[in-house]
Amino acid sequence: MKLVLAPLEGVIDHLVRQLLTELGGFDLCITEFMRVSDTFMPERSFYKLCPELYHGGKTSAGVPIRMQLLGQHPGLMSDHANRAIELGSHGIDLNLGCPSKIVNTNKGGAVLLKEPDVVYTLVKAMREAIPQEQIFSVKIRLGWDDPNTVHEISDAIVSAGANELTIHARTKVDGYKKDAIKWPAIAPIAQKAKISLIANGEIWNVQDALTCQQQTKCDNLMLGRGALAMPNLAATIKHGVKPMSYSELLTLLGRYTTFEIEGDKGLYYPNRIKQWLVYLRQQYPEANALFGAIRTLNKTPAIIDVLNAERDLYLSH
Repeated sequence: MKLVLAPLEGVIDHLVRQLLTELGGFDLCITEFMRVSDTFMPERSFYKLCPELYHGGKTSAGVPIRMQLLGQHPGLMSDHANRAIELGSHGIDLNLGCPSKIVNTNKGGAVLLKEPDVVYTLVKAMREAIPQEQIFSVKIRLGWDDPNTVHEISDAIVSAGANELTIHARTKVDGYKKDAIKWPAIAPIAQKAKISLIANGEIWNVQDALTCQQQTKCDNLMLGRGALAMPNLAATIKHGVKPMSYSELLTLLGRYTTFEIEGDKGLYYPNRIKQWLVYLRQQYPEANALFGAIRTLNKTPAIIDVLNAERDLYLSH
C-alpha cells in the first residue's frame, strides 16, 4: 500500500507536510500547484512553493516531494517540469482536477477534462520532455459533469505515457459533496489500466480506507482533507496506531504555530489556522469551541493566546 499526501491549496504547505509526515505512514507528498500561464517562473518561485528542494526534495522525515504543475501550454509546462526536476523534485504531477472557478475559467485544472484530446497532447508532451526515469503522474476527477467520461480521459492519459494516475472519485460538478462520492467508478479503470492507480476522496478513517480499497480495487490511496482532520490518519491506516488525542493535537498545533509565525508567513497564520480548525472539527468535537473562540480574531498574538490557554487547560488534566 502506498499513501500519498494530497495538495490542498492554501492549507497543506511545507510546514504542514513536515508535521504530518513526521507522524508516519506517508510515502509521498504532492505540493500545492504551481500555476503556469504565459511566462517562465523564476527559480525563487519553485523554492517558495517547495522549500524541501533545499533538502534533496524531501521532508524532515525523509518523505519525497513531487511538485505539481497546473496549466495548458505543453511547451511551457514541459519547461517548468524539467526545471522542477533539476532543482530536486521527485517526479512531476499534473493537476487536471482542480475545481476552482477561477482556475477553470483560465483553462486550467478540471476544465481540461472536457477535452480528452487536449489532455492527451499535454500529457504526451510533458512525458516525452522529462527524463524517462522520473515519474510523471496525473491527478483527475471522474469528469466534468459525467462520471462515465473517466474512461476516455484515463485512456488518453495512459496512451500518452503517464506513469501514475490519481482519481478523485467525484466529478467537477460534484464538488466535495459527501454523498456524491463514487468509489466504484474507479474499479473498471483499476482492472484494465496499465498504470499505477491511486484512489482519492472521502477517506476520513481506517474503515473508509478499507471500503475505498475494496470498492475501487485500488491498494494505493491519496489522503487530503481526512489527513487534516486527523493528523496521524496515515499512520492509523498503515501501522494501526490509535488516532491522535485532542491533547496531542493541541501540542501539534503549538508546533505549527511556532513554524507559521516565523518570517513573513505570520501574515497568513490567522487564516490558515482557522482553515485547519474547520477540518479538525470533523474529528475532534472539542475543536468546535476552540474555533468559535478564534473565529473573529485577526491578530496572530490574540489567536496564540487562545491556543496556549486551551493547551494549558488540557495538559493540566
